[in-house]
Amino acid sequence: MKILNLLDIYNKDDFFAFVKQFIRFGLVGLFNTFLALGIYYMLVLLGMFYLLANVIAFIISVISAFFLSRRFVFTSTSRPAIQLVKMYVVYGSTFLLSTATLFLMVDILNISEFIAPLVNLCFTVPLNFLLNKFWAFR
Repeated sequence: MKILNLLDIYNKDDFFAFVKQFIRFGLVGLFNTFLALGIYYMLVLLGMFYLLANVIAFIISVISAFFLSRRFVFTSTSRPAIQLVKMYVVYGSTFLLSTATLFLMVDILNISEFIAPLVNLCFTVPLNFLLNKFWAFR
C-alpha cells in the first residue's frame, strides 16, 4: 500500500490511469528508442566513435521525447521551457549512467557495442518514466 501511495495511486481508477500513462510513455519511448538506436547505429557504421554517436543520438532523441511526451503522455501547468530543462536534467542523469555502463560493458566486459545499448534500456526506461512523471512534468 505504501508503494502505491508513493505513486499517487489510491484507488482502482488511479491505478488504471497510471498503467495507461505508463503504456503511453512506453509507446513514445519505443519510438524514441528506435530513433536513438537508429541514429547511434548509423553513426557507428559510418565510422564515428561510439561514445560520440551516443551523445548525438541522445540530444536528438530527448528533443523528440519532450514534444511527444508533452503531447501524448503528461499534462502539466509548468511552462514548456521549464519542462524541457527538467527533462534534459532527467535524461541527462540517466544518460550519464547509461554512458558509464555502456563504457563498462563495451571496454571492460567486452560486450558488443551493438548489444550494450539494449541492455541499458532495461533500467533507464523505468527510471526515466518515474523521474519525468514525478518531477519534470509534475
